[in-house]
Amino acid sequence: MNACERLAHVRERIERACEKANRKPEEVRLLGATKTVPPERIREFFSCGLSLFGENRVQELLKKQEALRGLPIEWHFIGVLQTNKVKYLMGRVSLIHSLDRKSLADEIQKRAKKAGIVQDVLIEVNVGGEETKAGVSEDELFSLFEYTMGLENVRVLGLMTIPPYEEDPERARPYFEKLRKLKEKLEEEFRVRLPHLSMGMSNDFEVAIQEGATIVRIGTLLFGERS
Repeated sequence: MNACERLAHVRERIERACEKANRKPEEVRLLGATKTVPPERIREFFSCGLSLFGENRVQELLKKQEALRGLPIEWHFIGVLQTNKVKYLMGRVSLIHSLDRKSLADEIQKRAKKAGIVQDVLIEVNVGGEETKAGVSEDELFSLFEYTMGLENVRVLGLMTIPPYEEDPERARPYFEKLRKLKEKLEEEFRVRLPHLSMGMSNDFEVAIQEGATIVRIGTLLFGERS
């Protein structure tokens, strides 16, 4: 399959999952996860109509943005973010998916204020409680959320998670459901609206959509196996 066919195939699957969940396809944004994907491949998918891409590493993001200058791509940062790399992202990404600690929130606040912008973020939650994964624990989510609400140059738009990998996507459902319920709880407790749930990847995105995902991060299904 060429790039346009791959993209059409994924979009069809998103539409079918939305139908099943009584949702509109436009409620779900498809993000191309471009870790290790070369710029020319991104350019191909952009020409097929995909304009939202997410990068895991700051250095890789900067190189790809340079190589694809002039294309109106919307970039998100979806990887683990070190505090000392925050400064490079200001004004370059519309959404950071991986806020998971107060020190990182402070750094984003400091750099965003300096840049004269409000940086949109998602709080990453470690719903599976896995030691190897980033993300704030459920127990610490509410205090981190409350803390971030007090920062004037950081705006939380929702939550993100990477559940434990399961061959059977149905087994990921409880984690997606848990993230949705946490979002609803935050909305209720803090009287805010959080428009985004970033959850679901190539192997489980349909289940994530049924549980309320608004951004699905697709790498392998679009770009093929990682080299």
